[in-house]
Amino acid sequence: MLMSIRKYRKLILNKDFDAASWIGVPGRVITAGFQKDLPAPHFRRNFDYHGTGDAVELVIAAAGYYEVYINGKKVGDQVLAPTPSNYDRRMFYNRFNISGYLLAGKNTVGIILGNSFYNAGTLGPWVIDKASWRDYPKFMLQINSTGRCILNTDENWQVNGEGPIRYDSIRNGEYYDARLELGKWASPDFEVADGKWVVAARIHGPGGELSEELHAPCRIYDILHMHKITDNIYDSGQNLAGWARIKVKGEAGAEVICRYSELIAGELGYLDGTKRIKRDEIARFVNSGEFQTDKYILKGGDSEIWQPRFTYHGFRYIEVQIIGSAEIISIDACAVGTHFDIIGRIATSDATVNALMKCTYWTFRSNFVGFPTDCPQREKQGWTGDALLGAETGLYNFESASAYCDWLEILADAQRPSGQIPGKAPISGWGYNWGYGPAWDSAIILIPAYVYAHTADISIIRKLYVNMQKYMDFCGSMATDDILRFGLGDYCPLDWDNMLDPAITSTAYYYTNAVTLAQFAGLLDAEDDRKYYLELAHSISTAFNKTFYSKNGIYGDGSMTALATAVYHKLAIDSQLTAEHLNELVKNNDHKINFGMLGAKYVPRVLADYSHIDTAYMMFVQDKYPGWAYPLKYGETTLLEQWNGAGSHNHIMKGDISAWFFRYPGGFTHSIENPGWKNISIRPQLIKALTSFRAEYRNYVSEWKRIDRDCIFNITVPDASRADLILPNGAAYSLAPGEHMFKIQG
Repeated sequence: MLMSIRKYRKLILNKDFDAASWIGVPGRVITAGFQKDLPAPHFRRNFDYHGTGDAVELVIAAAGYYEVYINGKKVGDQVLAPTPSNYDRRMFYNRFNISGYLLAGKNTVGIILGNSFYNAGTLGPWVIDKASWRDYPKFMLQINSTGRCILNTDENWQVNGEGPIRYDSIRNGEYYDARLELGKWASPDFEVADGKWVVAARIHGPGGELSEELHAPCRIYDILHMHKITDNIYDSGQNLAGWARIKVKGEAGAEVICRYSELIAGELGYLDGTKRIKRDEIARFVNSGEFQTDKYILKGGDSEIWQPRFTYHGFRYIEVQIIGSAEIISIDACAVGTHFDIIGRIATSDATVNALMKCTYWTFRSNFVGFPTDCPQREKQGWTGDALLGAETGLYNFESASAYCDWLEILADAQRPSGQIPGKAPISGWGYNWGYGPAWDSAIILIPAYVYAHTADISIIRKLYVNMQKYMDFCGSMATDDILRFGLGDYCPLDWDNMLDPAITSTAYYYTNAVTLAQFAGLLDAEDDRKYYLELAHSISTAFNKTFYSKNGIYGDGSMTALATAVYHKLAIDSQLTAEHLNELVKNNDHKINFGMLGAKYVPRVLADYSHIDTAYMMFVQDKYPGWAYPLKYGETTLLEQWNGAGSHNHIMKGDISAWFFRYPGGFTHSIENPGWKNISIRPQLIKALTSFRAEYRNYVSEWKRIDRDCIFNITVPDASRADLILPNGAAYSLAPGEHMFKIQG
């Protein structure tokens, strides 16, 4: 009986870890609330290895962040690993081939653990400090070769809980005292000579199912030199997510304090013009400890180079304070995020469009650090609404489908038995009673639809289909006569006092979700489900028009978002008429925006879908307030949360603009009916104000140029692919691999 229990334990654990146990620092206890002294523990273990020539793999699961070393060398170039999750439901682990790190004979493996979101003690509105999983960081590791365990975590490891990383917090920063460095602690010749190295404790794990992390890891993907603009303020020239790498020289005990900020006073014209960093408003959700602050204490001697390991910040500027005798030699800004392969690029004849594409690029990368977030400074939270609105931009520009799928499973882990979805994931328990609703929750249905349309990979639909059905049942329980009156709507509007009734957008998402689930049911050969969701969609459509349609193509309050919602979600009785009203509304407003985050996606897409692409284009490039291009005049390098510059200056929720340029002037069209990229539809639309346009998507190219009265199209189709091309004059072609040129009047 004992043997069967052991076998059962190994089965439910994971075959990669069948000999391993969770270990941690003995006697280290976490209490609720903010803890100031949280040194990062260092673990080490010597082992013998006599190579056979077979590959050797190391697998590691860490509750918190980790770095792993073999014989003093860091394994891999990833940072901030593994991806955070709902740790008591799912734990990500990583796999490495370490054959090249091993020596014949004696070897040493070393581990440093950081807190990540697992032990996030910073007080704030999302009560992460009271998360059900919260504990001191721990890990489990095993080294395997051809089915044989070479090393595993157990009580034979040593741990030092008092190393140089004195404090690390994902929402505050990292404090490092170089005087306390442990020497060659991860090398075989290290002598454990003091009482600070003790036997590690076998402890319980976080409780979540182990899941191998298959998407791209976080890495430093760019390094920007920071220039000194005042005596103590440095500017990278780019708003980004990451950290500073400092090179400093001075006496032992001198301290360098780096405070990170998106702003200095005077930007966007509404600050007071003095030279200092400006971050009071953006720091308001960090209610304990210091906001976005790293500290480094020098060991003295030669110049020292340091960067944090277990935190990241949203910033363009750094204010440096030096206590004691030290001088800064240089500071570089390290841009950090999920290291996606870039698969899309856009270049146009309009410098404003190019600048907006660059802003969107940096905004998206800043807001995908392991999982999609809203902003990289104030919150770092996986808000579902922001993820949904940025997803198509992500899929056009980056090889991001796998990362979205991993995050969707984190979201599904947080679903309640009732079917309710929280407004963000990972979640510490907060998010079910505010910050959710169909415009947010629909991420669990529509992002899988986008992933399938772009990749033809149905696996995430199969995996989450039951979760999607449960969510639709939850919506049904909340509906009155097929109208949903809960949830956030067109958030961050221009005018908060006249925000559109969320019932319009919530019900519209309810309808689109029903249509999408009918399509999924068809893919999964679930005919009864398909019929049910089509009937539900018809019922919702009827109720929507009965409730929100007035007359002559007008919906709701007649605002831009109200009109665009009805057309975008394919609910309008006369889509062309409603789109005409929208076009006139935008033109009569001098192409200035008057909507929030939902309208930022709906309005430009509806205009382009109904023959008003030039109106949409002018919304993007006009530089008067309010609009996308207005902040460019003041040096902004990422997209703003709010049109007036309040709040975050690095928010992805208005970032569908990049997907719009791929979809309309580029013509790259994806759908559930024609998924993937091996046989793609290209339907480019001309914009009068542009003389040239080029979109690269995977290895396709859609390019057009105006020459005199003609327009020349150059289309490239990659090997083993085909494209169905429809030109603006209606001419249609089926294109084989190769380069193709067409000329039309235009």
